[in-house]
Amino acid sequence: MTDRYFEDFRTGERFVSGGMTITEAAIIDFARQWDPQPFHIDVEFSNKWAFEGLIASGLHTMCATLRLWLDLGVFRACSLGSPGLGETQFPRPVRPGDTLRVVTDIVELRPSASKPDRGIARIRQVTINQRGEHVMEQETTIFLKKRPVAVASARS
Repeated sequence: MTDRYFEDFRTGERFVSGGMTITEAAIIDFARQWDPQPFHIDVEFSNKWAFEGLIASGLHTMCATLRLWLDLGVFRACSLGSPGLGETQFPRPVRPGDTLRVVTDIVELRPSASKPDRGIARIRQVTINQRGEHVMEQETTIFLKKRPVAVASARS
């Protein structure tokens, strides 16, 4: 993939990640370390609980989403990080054996008013399972470097 900078993106552009299958072992391992609630770590308990089976932590789903997005390499050359996440929702749980993909749309692009070397992108990400069902939805703001002047001059 060619390095891209703020100027190379367009509002409405869509990116779709590859897939990642979430295993029972991965759900339990993640939850034991970061979210040790019984419906994430205890199969017997979770089978009798409200979700009728083991489910991944929402934090696990968020981490998988980030990893799938980063693996695309779309912002590799230009990402300056994010000031925070917008509202995040989990319409359905992630279960063992689910294969997740991330669909990312660029919702808004605008130059920074205070820092001329960068722009601001607002993206909407929907994480889907193998049935196309939404398991996570969020909007995020990301700071993106503008094309370096030397590179921009060389392309003219």
